[in-house]
Amino acid sequence: MIVGAAGHIDHGKSALVRALTGVDTDRLKEEKARGISIDLGFAYLPRPDGATLGFVDVPGHERFVRNMLAGASGIDFVLLVVAADDGPMPQTREHLAIVDMLGVSRGAVALTKVDLVDDDRRFEAEIEIAALLSGTRLDGAPVLPVSTVTGEGIAPLLALLDAARAQTPARPAAGRFRMSIDRSFTLAGAGTVVTGAVRDGVVRVGDAVIVSPQGLEARVRAIHAQNQPAEEGRPGERCALNLAGPGVTKDAISRGDVVQAPELHAPTDRLDVELTLLATEPRPLVAWSPVRLHHGAAEIAARVVPIDGDAIPPGATARAQLVLDRPLAAVALDHFVLRDVGGARTIAGGRILDLRGPSRRRRSPERTAQLEALAHEDHGEALAALLAAPPQAVDLDAFARDRNAPDAEMAAAVARLGLVRLPAGKGRTVAVAGEAWRAFAASVAERLAAFHAENPDLQGMGAERLRLAAEPRLPAPAFLAALAALQRAGEVAVEGAWTRLPGHVVRLAPVDEELWEAIAPRLAGDLRFRPPRVRDLGAELGESEADVRRVLKLVGRLGRVDEIAHDHFFLRETTAEMVNVAETAAIEDPAGVLTAAGFRDRLDNGRKVAIQILEFFDRHGVTIRRGDERRVNRRRRDLFRRKDVTEQSEA
Repeated sequence: MIVGAAGHIDHGKSALVRALTGVDTDRLKEEKARGISIDLGFAYLPRPDGATLGFVDVPGHERFVRNMLAGASGIDFVLLVVAADDGPMPQTREHLAIVDMLGVSRGAVALTKVDLVDDDRRFEAEIEIAALLSGTRLDGAPVLPVSTVTGEGIAPLLALLDAARAQTPARPAAGRFRMSIDRSFTLAGAGTVVTGAVRDGVVRVGDAVIVSPQGLEARVRAIHAQNQPAEEGRPGERCALNLAGPGVTKDAISRGDVVQAPELHAPTDRLDVELTLLATEPRPLVAWSPVRLHHGAAEIAARVVPIDGDAIPPGATARAQLVLDRPLAAVALDHFVLRDVGGARTIAGGRILDLRGPSRRRRSPERTAQLEALAHEDHGEALAALLAAPPQAVDLDAFARDRNAPDAEMAAAVARLGLVRLPAGKGRTVAVAGEAWRAFAASVAERLAAFHAENPDLQGMGAERLRLAAEPRLPAPAFLAALAALQRAGEVAVEGAWTRLPGHVVRLAPVDEELWEAIAPRLAGDLRFRPPRVRDLGAELGESEADVRRVLKLVGRLGRVDEIAHDHFFLRETTAEMVNVAETAAIEDPAGVLTAAGFRDRLDNGRKVAIQILEFFDRHGVTIRRGDERRVNRRRRDLFRRKDVTEQSEA
């Protein structure tokens, strides 16, 4: 169990920890000289049963509350220290507010310096403490009078801590490992060492980890857990990890970084949260109010954007978005604290709902429903509620990663909810509830049938147009994965960029089909880069220009040819081949650009035709022109490749 000693400056926190453990937590020269704790102090007390009590002594001076916040994250039990002669003071109230907002609900009050006061003053102080705790998570916590001078109350306090430790259930080692770093230093003969309290999962010697948000890869060489050498570190233990790896140095790692399993590395700079503004605040939080975010041991400048209304009044709980000045490594449902921009006082606290807050439509009904779903603590309940909210599709991998949900718990939820799982490429899986899937499949069939009735001569419907028409409207990656599933089930047919019902086949009239069969070979072969124009085809085949032009335009609507210039048609396969030629020419050019002369030489089709082809590419965004030079747009290079859109969901 980790005990956090908190309270006002000079109320005897360090002396009390020293009396309990025999360890002086004031380890810095400045602390010795000034007699106050400036940074975090740590002490450990082995118990007869082999367990260890860990103590975090946090500074009480208002200038060092940010250090107190670094220590308050990860504690199991708060020991609020109040001097009998002073009673509760400003930092007492602030520290209590902080541990309350961080969700710490177990604790006790040590009424120190009782040797300096009479019984009446003791009684008054206890009344003041009871009033202070009223309405907080520590309401009704025991108050123990102690004196580090006479030794009064030390043994009962230690007995209370042992009893609390015995009643503290082992934190589940579920989820993947993560630990917020509060110290980074170099140890002679070992190298870089980081310390902190393990939040989730288990870390073992030899594990590959990553330091986030910077993405520094490392390996765990050795572990000290609760001040003892160990083979693993578990939730609820203070650990020191000896890290090794390229770039791993003391200076490369800072307080507030998180060492964690590589799968969790996905830093964010935009959080949607649920926060409570302290009732003592003089004014509401309005849009873009600057604050200091404290999460784990990290401190980051941020701005608050209210979601539930234009402002958050004092004492209110509401949803908001925090826009951060730099990326943060976090997990949804983590608690945080906000202080004013000058760092003078704590103003609010709450918990994270979503790590991927949108920059637009923060207050839309769809987003409100999503945040209400994500507020569920239980991962299965949150997943079920999220699937019922628009867009009714969830990226299971991102959901599990951002909440650090255990694999077994996610698998059980997926099975219980009867979800349809859709591969969405790059190892990702999108899930849709069974009812939503059936509605989607029916909607796709209905929309395609209506489209075919209105456009019997068209091959099919474009993917994006179909996505926007079908209900529920799925995000693009999920839609392509869903379309691929329907294609595998034989419910739709996909050809290139077009989707149709299996029974819908566009056929040219027999006379037009016969003419196309005569035209097609003349657009292929060695002359494919300089095919004859409509008038030349008409003369060669003994057909009117109007009939040749009409058939080529019909075939163009079926996606078989492209009209590069007026009356100049190329096979779609040739167009795709020419895009590859253009890309190769640009890659091999020393400046990485595509010129008309270079493109002409590779196709051997004349400058005029080469320029017409390049201008066609410009119009479709395949190339981006700057003066006489062009660059190939990598995002559009597959535009004319005859690749089914559904293939892209599995790429």
